[in-house]
Amino acid sequence: MGAIERENQFGAHNYEPIPVVLTRGEGVYVWDEAGNRYIDMMGAYSAVSHGHCHPEIVKTIAEQAKTLGVVSRAFYSDKLGIFLQKACEITHQDKALPMNSGAEGVETALKAARKWAYTVKKVPENKAEIIVCEGNFHGRTITIVGMSSEPQYRSGFGPFAAGFKLIPYGDAAALEKAITPNTAAFLVEPIQGEAGIVVPPAGYLKKCEEICRKNNVLLICDEVQTGMGRTGKFLACEHDNVKPDGVILGKALGGGMLPVSLFLSRKDVMDVFTPGDHGSTFGGNPLSAAVGITSLNLLQKEKLIERAAESGEYLMQSLKKIKSPLVLEVRGKGLLVGLSINPRYYSAREICLMLLKEGVLTKDAHQTVVRLAPPLIITKEQLDQVIAAIAKVLQKCESQASVKQE
Repeated sequence: MGAIERENQFGAHNYEPIPVVLTRGEGVYVWDEAGNRYIDMMGAYSAVSHGHCHPEIVKTIAEQAKTLGVVSRAFYSDKLGIFLQKACEITHQDKALPMNSGAEGVETALKAARKWAYTVKKVPENKAEIIVCEGNFHGRTITIVGMSSEPQYRSGFGPFAAGFKLIPYGDAAALEKAITPNTAAFLVEPIQGEAGIVVPPAGYLKKCEEICRKNNVLLICDEVQTGMGRTGKFLACEHDNVKPDGVILGKALGGGMLPVSLFLSRKDVMDVFTPGDHGSTFGGNPLSAAVGITSLNLLQKEKLIERAAESGEYLMQSLKKIKSPLVLEVRGKGLLVGLSINPRYYSAREICLMLLKEGVLTKDAHQTVVRLAPPLIITKEQLDQVIAAIAKVLQKCESQASVKQE
């Protein structure tokens, strides 16, 4: 029995992977079981920003694992405080609460926002409202899918938690209109990733910040996918010179090796938590903290943020030079780029399957957008190979499109 057959037989079918079995990774490359090499343009949804099996992250894991792994938060450890301090300094926040997955970070933010509303803003008990955007993706817990506008994410999982309002993304006026005296927070992605790399109008977040300040509403930015330098700034909200009241980090924070997440906020928001209010057995463990420290240090040491800005601009401009009726739009920021495919001819998944044959590995979003989010260490020469592969596949598809229509 092969790896794909075994996984399909014994695993839940909650994913539809690209049909390739990966066995090894190094830098921007991954290899399949037949020894074929691919350029990874997926980056594990931005989790592998440092590249696969980065030597310093591997070294950190090995050394820390031999010293101390998990002790729970019942005790202090020598690594956690250092990790939290560094993360707070780089995000300009006062305090941080460590968790594991990005979804856990979002749940932490939701709990903090609600308790802040009751204890600080004095919203009547159980009346707090949190505003979110249509097309959002903040994770897959029941609470989070309950505030989604995507029917598939919700179907079969109700009833859902109350207290959420959906507004159009990129529309600051809609935010202002939706706010009431009971509004605790506005939770927003600076760029919507799962929706298909949707970039809001310039100045949108800044206007949202002003509206939130005026109404004593927390602005919480979900930077799980867009943070850690992915868009050419440490936080994507920095492109609009925004300082949110709360930030959620994850994915690349674990160096592509471990699940590590943080909710960071100003002091009065985080201080609503008291012992027993919230926690995680694995959240903030010494192993994760050590990896988090190394991951943050490497961003600066290897100038990955600057590289993301420069490489992303090169990738965007190069893709825009490819003229094809199959491409509706090229959009993104930094090394978070989406290639919107005209569904009249092909699905984005079909394009991804054809790119696989050209040695480029990535995945579609909702069958309509090809995601391009490689490790931030990718070189111009490697990007040129990817761009050439995309041009070749689009040309081949274009020549076959009229045949497929008939």
